[in-house]
Amino acid sequence: MTDDLIDISTGLGHLLTRIEPTGYELIDCSQVTAGASQQTFKITVRSENGELIRYALRREQPEQINRNAGQLTAALEARLLKLARSNGVLVPEVLAELEPSDGLGQGYMMAWLEGETLGQRIVKRPEFEAVRQNLAFECGRELAKIHAIPVDQSLAAALNTVSPEALVRETWSGYQTLGSPQPMIDFTAQWLLKNLPDSAASTLVHGDFRNGNLMVGESGLVAVLDWELAHIGDPMRDLGWLCVNSWRFGFTSKTVGGFGTVEQLIAGYESVSATQVDRGAIKFWQVFGSFWWSVTTLGMAATWRSGETPSLERPVIGRRSSEAQLDCVNLLIPGPAQLPDATLNLAAPDLPEAAELITSVRHYLSESVAPAASGAAQFIARVAANSLAIAEREMTIGGVLRDAERGRLNGIFGDGALPALRHKLCDELCAGNLVGVKRVADHLRQTAVDRCWLDQPTYSALQVYAEL
Repeated sequence: MTDDLIDISTGLGHLLTRIEPTGYELIDCSQVTAGASQQTFKITVRSENGELIRYALRREQPEQINRNAGQLTAALEARLLKLARSNGVLVPEVLAELEPSDGLGQGYMMAWLEGETLGQRIVKRPEFEAVRQNLAFECGRELAKIHAIPVDQSLAAALNTVSPEALVRETWSGYQTLGSPQPMIDFTAQWLLKNLPDSAASTLVHGDFRNGNLMVGESGLVAVLDWELAHIGDPMRDLGWLCVNSWRFGFTSKTVGGFGTVEQLIAGYESVSATQVDRGAIKFWQVFGSFWWSVTTLGMAATWRSGETPSLERPVIGRRSSEAQLDCVNLLIPGPAQLPDATLNLAAPDLPEAAELITSVRHYLSESVAPAASGAAQFIARVAANSLAIAEREMTIGGVLRDAERGRLNGIFGDGALPALRHKLCDELCAGNLVGVKRVADHLRQTAVDRCWLDQPTYSALQVYAEL
């Protein structure tokens, strides 16, 4: 048991006594996740009869003061889990909720479940090959169960209710407050507002149903996790979010989570629900998911710039906006574009350039520090190496790509500085102008390809351009 968890373990007495009234011995308490809003701990006890029992303690971050918009309290999340389980949804069993006398803050204790939750492992590991054949169907079936959960007046009053249009406008407005001109975001917002679902239903929505929030075992889906973004809205949002490319972990041909097809997902859904799934609605929410993620990642970078979240990871996450923007390009304006030439603008100076110094440090972090580290230290070393790789590409060919972007914008608007031209394009798109102009679409596509390549040249959405 680590020293930094002593405050957790010493406060578990009241809670465990309610769960194990006949007596127990605390064997271990270890933190397994440390999200921005919730912590999860694995608790191991030995019962009076000698049996080892494991629990999962989920609690709000002790220092958390303000929640993100729409984020549920731990108490409301526990309430939803109980309701979902009573309606046949695969979720962990909530055994007890934290009380003030526990001294552990806000949260709840669940039964511990065994399974894999890392999305990359679920889509890649051979032991899940058989499971992947039916997993999209299982997800569809589980989503239909979630959307059928009855919501009484008190629960409806406790949850946010949002329409598709309100979600688009709220997300777009949040992006505009950041002051970062991203024309593809404005282009996508206009498309979404013009393609709102005709008659969106209103049910309980999980809000974050994706590969990475699912627990999978060798026999199939084990549990649906992380309900803190649940709300009342269009149920098709859950299906579209599961199809977003960011959660396929490189397996772009498998639209559903990197492991299945839309046909399998719909078949699973319609095997439980009498609702006929609208494919157009799935596409709308798939586009919205990438749009939302492109804005959310920019927002994370903004919290780092303001000092609110002084994390090494946040600036790198901010650069992931370009990945989601390229996903929007591929969904809305597919077409030809050229991948950048990695050999552009490479000089042979007498002394090592700044970019070469960055390269040497990056190699040290990725090849020496990260392999020798473990846990959080290894993760941070890899994030640092990735951050330096982005800076390295920026310093070598970023200027060439920015000059090309300015040249394309000069052809649309005439001469001007790049920042002003970007703002001009955003303003025009916000006003509903230029949306159907081929020259603008070509510019948006090429710019998205260039920027995504700078940020993450191995991102799966770039593969289509490598094949041209």
